[in-house]
This record gives sequence, structure tokens and C-alpha cells, in this order.
Amino acid sequence: MTRLITRLITARHLALTLVAALAATTSTAPCRAQTRADSARAADSARAADSARAADSARAAATRRPGPLFTRHEVRAAAGIVLATAALLPLDQAIAEEFRDPWPQRNGGLRAGASVFNSLGDPGSLILAAGAYGVGRATHARALTDVGLHATEAVVLSGGVTALIKGVAGRQRPYLDRLDADEFSLGTGFSTGGRTSFPSGHTSAAFALASVVAAEVRERRPGRMAWLVGAVAYGSAGMVGLARMYDDKHWASDVALGAGVGTLSGLTVVRYTHAHPRNRLDRWLGAR
Repeated sequence: MTRLITRLITARHLALTLVAALAATTSTAPCRAQTRADSARAADSARAADSARAADSARAAATRRPGPLFTRHEVRAAAGIVLATAALLPLDQAIAEEFRDPWPQRNGGLRAGASVFNSLGDPGSLILAAGAYGVGRATHARALTDVGLHATEAVVLSGGVTALIKGVAGRQRPYLDRLDADEFSLGTGFSTGGRTSFPSGHTSAAFALASVVAAEVRERRPGRMAWLVGAVAYGSAGMVGLARMYDDKHWASDVALGAGVGTLSGLTVVRYTHAHPRNRLDRWLGAR
């Protein structure tokens, strides 16, 4: 009798276990099915979103136009530089005579300062620009790398433009003939060193560096810091131009045009590279 009761109890437990397992299977199957359905819908939505983004990108790429190399503002600035240079041409002789006066020429402090600023113009501008780029790369300082690369580009660009104008204009250096500020000989600047006065290469390099430094700081630290850096940068570049006139290497109009070429080169480089942050040169040299 006891054995029969034990068998009945065991059978009852088995039956209850089977019922519970069947109930669990019945209840979880719809959940798994629902989960699979939700996952499929999510995957379909993600694929649709990816397709929409790809289509938008393709349409944007098809309609995007590359920015101009020179803007209208830069063209107007170039015209203003030419007019200012032309206005100084009749005054070149009188300004040169002021710098040739015995007192400034005999002043040791002025002579030493002129030597320093002459070196700052060339080769100092290129050394400072390239040095900033090198230090930025070595220390992984992206902002310094950016400024150094763009300053180097601007100095090189202004140097190329200046050399071209020098060659075409063929203007005689003031120390060769102190009484003739109007001596131009078309095309002779490419072959004669004494006819490379117009414009000043030292000044264009200094202003190229100054304009990039001032513009890059203004992009990152607008306000008082930008004004201070701009004043120091442009003031130092201006001293380079004065040093060239003090040493009788350039007329005033040479310096004016050099300052304009350098400034316009620097601002154009900064504007273009910031408008095209993935340009090849920046990517190759690690500025972006």
C-alpha cells in the first residue's frame, strides 16, 4: 500500500512538472517571436536611415561648388594696394632723403635695430613659420602646427608673387642712383640684381607671417588677445619695411606694395584653408 501511494505521488509530481514546462514554453515562444520581429524592424529602420543619409550626401556632393581662390573682397583689397602704391610713387624721393639724413644714419641704436628687423624679414619670417610648424608637429600641438603651416604657405606664396613682380618691373635700387626714383626697365629684374627693388621681398615676407598669425589668433581667441597679437605682429612687420628704407635698399612705394602683397597672401591662405579644411596640403602635412 505504501509503495502504491509513493508511485502515485511521484506520478503527480511528474505531471505537474510537465504542465509547468509546457506553460513556460507556451508563454516564452510569443516573446521570442516578438523580439525577433522588433529586431528585424530596427534593422530595417537603420538601413533606411543609412540609405537616406547616403542619398543626402550624394546630392550635397553633386551640388557643392568649390569656393573661389580669390573673393571679391580680396580683389578690392588688391586694387586698393595698387592705388596706394601709385600714390606713394611721387613721394619716393622726398621720403628717401629723410632716411638719408646724417642724424638717423649715425645713430647706433637705429642702425642696430635696422639690422635686427632686416634679419626678421629675411630669412627670419620663413624660419619662424617653418619652426612653428616643426615644433607643433613634434609636440602634437595641432593649433601651432596649423599656424606654422599656413604661415609657411603664405611666406612662400608672397615670395613667389614678389619675385614675379620684381622681374617684370625691373626697378633700380635706390642706393644705385639716389636721384632717380622713377627708373623702371621692363623685364630686367629677372637677370639684374640691382633692378629688383619693386616690391620689397623682406617686407612682403614679414607681412605674410604677421597676417597669418593675427588671423589665426583672431579665429581662436577673439577679443583683447587678438588685438594685442595683431598689433605686435603688424607693428614688427612695419618695422621691417622701415629698416629696408633706412638701409636705402627700397623706396617707400616698394615697401607699400610688399606689405600689401604679404598681407593679402596671408589672409588668402587663412581664408582658403579654413574654408577647405580637408585640402590635400593640410592632410599631407598633418595640419588636419
